[in-house]
Amino acid sequence: MSPVKVILNPIAGRGYGSRIEPELRQILSDEGLQYDLEKTSYAGHAIELAAEAVQSGFKTVVAAGGDGTANEVVNGLMSAAHNGCVGTLGLLPVGSGSDFANNVGVPRGLREACRVLADGRTRLVDICRVLVSGQAPRYFDNTVNVGFGGIVTREAQKITWARGMALYLPAVLKTVFLTQAPYVTIDLDGESQSLSATMVCVANGAREGGGFYTAPRAEIDDGLFDVCIVRETTRLAMLGLIPHFIKGTHIGRTPVAMARARRVTISSEDDLIAHMDGEILCIDAHEIVFDMAPQFLRVCCLATGTTRELAA
Repeated sequence: MSPVKVILNPIAGRGYGSRIEPELRQILSDEGLQYDLEKTSYAGHAIELAAEAVQSGFKTVVAAGGDGTANEVVNGLMSAAHNGCVGTLGLLPVGSGSDFANNVGVPRGLREACRVLADGRTRLVDICRVLVSGQAPRYFDNTVNVGFGGIVTREAQKITWARGMALYLPAVLKTVFLTQAPYVTIDLDGESQSLSATMVCVANGAREGGGFYTAPRAEIDDGLFDVCIVRETTRLAMLGLIPHFIKGTHIGRTPVAMARARRVTISSEDDLIAHMDGEILCIDAHEIVFDMAPQFLRVCCLATGTTRELAA
């Protein structure tokens, strides 16, 4: 296997990325991988390092961090893209959520994840583009959550002692009592509806937030967004929905609606707050537009299969 570029976020997982660096280097060597490892120093640094890696001839660029690190590496790969599939993304899930790694079947254990890189099997996945008024276009691999999910991300950033579900569940419970329901217009492939929405999640992958199956039927290679819309409802009803979002059993329950589309626009006169792959995308947007490049990026994984089969 040709050498791989490993981009390690030392602050991923509340500093877990820094703590596991010696172990990571040893495991990569044990698995027979030739690698060049660089650490990020600031927000957005992984975008630059990934683009430089492609320009330097690396065929596989590995995001060692959480969903935010993976997102930055994807944006770096996309910035270096010309025509067709660009490079191969590897994932070492050492972050707080690492939902995208879960969605493509990468094991949580560090040694097992390194073994996936050494094995060399890959699959093609969709890559999504988001345009926020007043911002440059960005790419995402997993989800953008407008409203409830955006506030959850903001609250989770205040928690410094936890990872995974232990991080996101307290933030979710707090957000139930903070969230408002902006009046939005949602356009799905040219068909529009207007409503007060507590949450609109535009999903490529099934899981977000360290273990919430917001779009449980989403497939990352079908060329379609799965859109989860939660109409304005009571706080008690939202609390009752939380266990269903964890299990992915909220489909068909009031006030949840699911849809699929190739292009999505969310607009509102109210301020829209949203996260993109677990990081704040915007706090006061008034129009957010989504489109997709089907099966554009190759990702290292255990095997091909549906999202839920890979996550099982």
